[in-house]
Amino acid sequence: MFKEFREFVMRGNVLDLAVGVIIGGAFGKIVGSLVNDILMPLIGLLMGGVDFSSLSVSVGAAELKWGLFVQTIVDFLVIAFVIFLIVKSANNLKKAPPPADPATKECPYCISVISIKATRCPHCTSELKV
Repeated sequence: MFKEFREFVMRGNVLDLAVGVIIGGAFGKIVGSLVNDILMPLIGLLMGGVDFSSLSVSVGAAELKWGLFVQTIVDFLVIAFVIFLIVKSANNLKKAPPPADPATKECPYCISVISIKATRCPHCTSELKV
């Protein structure tokens, strides 16, 4: 059972997924800091010194922290935009596959489409030069 588990864990997909989750968590912290420590203070400054993390509304005994919700939305938008840029640049790096060699050709006598390997046209029976 341990051997099967080790083989499962050592497969490329599982290791790639583990690395992706770890890097994603670290990336999330970086983006969180960017939003909380740089972007939101600048936005708050532009709006007259507002601190979004302290904005809330009391509804009875509940306190709705809508400022933190706005910060979370900005977090999401920054992460989504960066992922979009990464995927777009990765797609640009991929090369298009080379075009496949043609499998057919035209008979010069009857203009029928025939196999590229044909030495005689099956439609007009003309001999073809190879």
